[in-house]
Amino acid sequence: MKTVKISLNSIDKVKSFVNDITKFDVDFDLVSGRYVIDAKSIMGIFSLDLSKPIDLNIHAEGDAAEILEILAPYLIQ
Repeated sequence: MKTVKISLNSIDKVKSFVNDITKFDVDFDLVSGRYVIDAKSIMGIFSLDLSKPIDLNIHAEGDAAEILEILAPYLIQ
């Protein structure tokens, strides 16, 4: 599992984020405080506080380089 910080601070960003990660047959969780939701759920994402960075857990086997490349626009360094 790999964890990265992402920012989803607009409706368009949320929609494109969900479209990007649904292409992968991997589980993704978003963690905000004590809440953990399925990152492929648009309704779940909108239940979070999107004004702050969110932790994204990527449950991928092996190297997640391809996934991280696609997620580059959302990542916070």
